[in-house]
Amino acid sequence: MVYSSLLSSAKWYPVLFDTPLNATRAAAFWLTAALLIAFALCLIFFKEERRKKFLKISGIFGVIYAAAVGLILLSLTFTEDGIVLMLFAPLSALIAVIAASAVILLFKRGKLIYIISGCASAAALIAVFVCMGIHYSSGAAGDITWVPKEAVNEIALYLSAAILLAAVTTAAILCDKRNKFTFDSKSVAFAGVCIAMSFALSYLRVVRMPQGGSITPASLLPLMLYAYMFGTKKGVFAGSCYGLLQALQSPDGILHPAQFILDFPAAFACIGLAGMFSGFKPLEKLPQIQFLLGGIIGGLGRFIMHFLSGTFAFGLFAPEGQPAWLYSLGYQAGYVLPDIAIAITLGVIALCSPALVKTVKKYGAHKTAENAVCANSAED
Repeated sequence: MVYSSLLSSAKWYPVLFDTPLNATRAAAFWLTAALLIAFALCLIFFKEERRKKFLKISGIFGVIYAAAVGLILLSLTFTEDGIVLMLFAPLSALIAVIAASAVILLFKRGKLIYIISGCASAAALIAVFVCMGIHYSSGAAGDITWVPKEAVNEIALYLSAAILLAAVTTAAILCDKRNKFTFDSKSVAFAGVCIAMSFALSYLRVVRMPQGGSITPASLLPLMLYAYMFGTKKGVFAGSCYGLLQALQSPDGILHPAQFILDFPAAFACIGLAGMFSGFKPLEKLPQIQFLLGGIIGGLGRFIMHFLSGTFAFGLFAPEGQPAWLYSLGYQAGYVLPDIAIAITLGVIALCSPALVKTVKKYGAHKTAENAVCANSAED
């Protein structure tokens, strides 16, 4: 009942053409779907050398396309939805810098290029954090969430954020304890590509719920594949970076520091747990099952983060007579579970391709005998 009422008030973006932003988003949605189908077909039919060339060209095109879509939609959001210049400018610069760095690293890798791209990306990210801090600390964001301070359970939010952040960090370390947390040019390039692709796809919303949250065409899949390739430590880090970008995409959904942590960096850091079974030796020949199990755990972690945030920060929206936790349970299930299910399903289907599995193992950190996962940690 709750789910159906929420869906009835949600916006279905693929068929929404009432504003330039929605029309562009709908067109981008169908164009992206067509490109993904064409990519899958080419990957199936191309062999050996042609496939290698195609993957490299696709990687370059994917970064440029994702950055272009993100910048276009962000610009339209700026003009229509009123994102302030203080947030729009550094966010646009960050997308451009990450995309440019990823493309350059796909062409050429070297110590100097790695240092330059890393410093440029770090500077852009720091600028985003500084501008965000100034914007929200100044009170310029305004009371646009319609949630009074007394309706927020601050103690529960702080405890939830602290405990769950510690749990995700511990899980990432234990499941990937033999992989060092160091970024080379390869992992940086892939991180830039995957974050850019996920960010662009996140704008192509299938449906957006009334109090925030969306169902997208597998926007989390690039991040999940990154975690599967490079391990949970790097995956959790990339996911948290993506979560910060999501916060700037939806600034009207922030009402409390602990709620911000739960709904954005912490929730999307959980997606990095999708790689926790990538080195599980008993499933070495079943990458689809490895990805499925990790994806389920990562998705469940994200759901718990949003559930607690909804319970302790947005309980005011619960219908009269309904407990806040029950309302949050139905609301989060209405979009988190379908969004995760789409990404996991497409990821499992993609990993049925021997060519893709070979590519993942070639470029990623897949050394089954050296990687640790939760299932093996108990044996060590």
